[in-house]
Amino acid sequence: MPKPSYVRSVNVARAMTVPYTDADGNRTGIRKRPVDGPVAVAAPGPRGAAGSGLAGDDVCDLRFHGGDEQAVYAYAREDLDHWERETGRELVDGRFGENLTTTGLDVNAALIGERWRIGAAGLVLEVTSPRIPCRTFAGWVEEEHWVKRFTRAARPGAFLRVITPGDVRAGDTVEVVHRPGHHVTVAHLFRAMTLEPGLLPGVLVAADTINRTYLETIRSRLRPASAGAGT
Repeated sequence: MPKPSYVRSVNVARAMTVPYTDADGNRTGIRKRPVDGPVAVAAPGPRGAAGSGLAGDDVCDLRFHGGDEQAVYAYAREDLDHWERETGRELVDGRFGENLTTTGLDVNAALIGERWRIGAAGLVLEVTSPRIPCRTFAGWVEEEHWVKRFTRAARPGAFLRVITPGDVRAGDTVEVVHRPGHHVTVAHLFRAMTLEPGLLPGVLVAADTINRTYLETIRSRLRPASAGAGT
């Protein structure tokens, strides 16, 4: 029988000031910590005007983080274990800024548009995109050439939108209740948007559910350089 998939920890953050980001007065909400008890999850609102989908979780740089398309960030404990072996450092749950640390679930193999039902409170989330590493993430992890290493490994974790709001807590089961008929996984989309741009045309089969901001970027990259130019 397959291993059960569940939420190992639910992680939220209060903003802190750091020297390696220029957003919102050098503040970031990347330092997530596990919390006890249920946490309410709901669609936060449009990007640029709203932050995290989890109650009590700070998101500071609304230019690039938060909003409905990136309401929740999930990362697998198995991938944190991989990076523990690679770095020789202990990486506690939440260390990569994830809201949900999962176990028994290959987050990077999830399909864009895949839906997860979590726990008994009716929460349903939909996979929208991978995490693209940034300067704040690199500064927080403090590993040499971190962005390049993270990118080459193609273990980005997944952003999700909220389909049905509800509570989440550590120990909740994660059930995949819908898988689209295409081939575009979180890892595939990540590779297409980073080191393998030749994959970009093929990811458009998932256009209906890809993070809208990412989709705009993809279409811009695929547009011929001469498109829209005057003659």
